[in-house]
Amino acid sequence: MNVEPQVVIVGGGFSGAAAAIQLLRLAPKGVRVMLLEPRAVPGAGVAYSTTEPSHRINVPAVRMQLADEEEGAFDRWYRRQPTFADDPQALREEGSVYPQRAQFGRYVAQRFADTARASDGRLIHLREQALAFDNRGVTTDTGRLLKADLLVLAMSHPPPSLPQLAASFRDHPALIADPWRPDALTTIAPDARVAVMGTGLTMADAVAAITRPGHRGSVTAFSRRGLLSRSNLSGESVEWPGDYRQGTLRQRLRRVREDISRAAEQGLPWQVVLDAVRNQGQTIWQELAFVDRQRFLRHLRSYWDVHRYRIAPQTAEVLSQRIDDGSLNVQAARLTALAGDARTLTLTLSPRRGRPYALTVDHLILTTGPAHNALTESQPLLQELTRRGLIRPDALGLGLDVDTRSHAIGREGQSTPTILVCGPAARGRFGELMGLPQVADHAVAVAGEALAMLGFSLPARCSMS
Repeated sequence: MNVEPQVVIVGGGFSGAAAAIQLLRLAPKGVRVMLLEPRAVPGAGVAYSTTEPSHRINVPAVRMQLADEEEGAFDRWYRRQPTFADDPQALREEGSVYPQRAQFGRYVAQRFADTARASDGRLIHLREQALAFDNRGVTTDTGRLLKADLLVLAMSHPPPSLPQLAASFRDHPALIADPWRPDALTTIAPDARVAVMGTGLTMADAVAAITRPGHRGSVTAFSRRGLLSRSNLSGESVEWPGDYRQGTLRQRLRRVREDISRAAEQGLPWQVVLDAVRNQGQTIWQELAFVDRQRFLRHLRSYWDVHRYRIAPQTAEVLSQRIDDGSLNVQAARLTALAGDARTLTLTLSPRRGRPYALTVDHLILTTGPAHNALTESQPLLQELTRRGLIRPDALGLGLDVDTRSHAIGREGQSTPTILVCGPAARGRFGELMGLPQVADHAVAVAGEALAMLGFSLPARCSMS
């Protein structure tokens, strides 16, 4: 009989795979881990499972690794792979590399496989979906009942939701509601007229993806503010000494703007200041009053996103070229009406400046991002846990409500001691929790908390911030 405590992790993207690896690293004996992930290979998730060659990681490879690794671990691994030689565009003139995104998924998958092989059967990946969790364990879609002393929820990115205006066109052939679906963009003809709703990272990926095989038709990308994601710095950057952990939201914003001006006077780009803010992001967020968090999401979030979540220089070059040749038009506009015939859609766009106008396109691509505010409705397990009052959405609509130790908070405001939340779904509490290294660090903290709950003694670095 298996008497070792067992942790069940639901979701095998980066967060789930990283948490599993850290659990085995921190507790080499005495704990078993079951990872439930329907994909064949853990570690990639939505972000790193794309096979589109134009989809690249958005930061230099030297900044991508798991939390227990030396800086540059992924960079060194990638440069030894045959795929590095096969992709000359990955290497920039100053020496940094921006690999295709799937390469980082392969890297995490290899780390997971190495950990599983060394675990003597204590780390197992099951290609099954969790349906329920109670004091007996986790029930999967195959009817299997798994012992679960602790449950870790690592599902973060539900499918995009349709805008209300597009709901009646859900099955229209011109509507591409989920650009991350495999082959979603392959039917777009080279001369097709395209509209893209959203102007952030996913729009940039979509435009790069259709440009690579030769699309040269018109593309109109629009969002409420019409902001494009900025490009990353090339080469090494300095560490900016600014401290933004005190004050109201308005005071911190003023300090950031002043420091950007100071940096410019020293010949330094704004990115060094924003990187300092990002590194302090979790502390800043947790110390903000709730009303300031609401103000940030309402007024500043779109500006923060395009400066924080930058695009690879290769992708930036595609967008610049298409803007320069007139085939990409980026607008600040709202969709106010939608009509269609058998093959095309006609959008009515209302620009921030100017009169509404009609735009007929062969394809409308929605790149507004995952519907994080609907996370609890996105999977049967989350629906069941919500119904039983064991989890609830966070008050800001960013994911799941958690306490400072990443335990789920239930309907009545009580922490659920047997359920932990790992990764971006916990960002309502922690704020900066969408990219590395923050997600990798959170996986360590969640693994540490899980093991502490099971009675293991842990190093101090595993504690929650």
